[in-house]
Amino acid sequence: MTAMLLLGVFGAAFLSATLLFGVSEAALLVAAAQQDARLLPLFLAATAGNVTGAIVNFVLGRFLLRFENRRWFPVGPENRSRAQTLFERFGRPVLLFSWLPLIGDPLTLAAGLLRMPFSVFFVYVTIGKAARYAALLWGYDLVTR
Repeated sequence: MTAMLLLGVFGAAFLSATLLFGVSEAALLVAAAQQDARLLPLFLAATAGNVTGAIVNFVLGRFLLRFENRRWFPVGPENRSRAQTLFERFGRPVLLFSWLPLIGDPLTLAAGLLRMPFSVFFVYVTIGKAARYAALLWGYDLVTR
């Protein structure tokens, strides 16, 4: 397995976790289908890339909070309040679902906006994202045996 393949999976997973568009699942499955593919390094590359992208969102949330009342800011006070309510209602474990399309990226941004401790954020996000890729590769392995 080449380093470029792992880097490609990492990059696709990173982009999927930021507010940009990415297709990490497809990239992971294409990489897994390569003749010399090993699933553990692919799992680690995808998880690391996706968690790193979530960290970028978290840092942006922390940094951009001071611009919350500006017109161009992507999350207004009302959306921040909704995110805070979501976190208060379900607690920090809601970040286990940060891998979900459409809501995962805003959750990681909101965690930064709401000043969640980074260590707590990191643990929940890593568990959620790793579980998603593990399930995906487990299913792939079952189907291709």
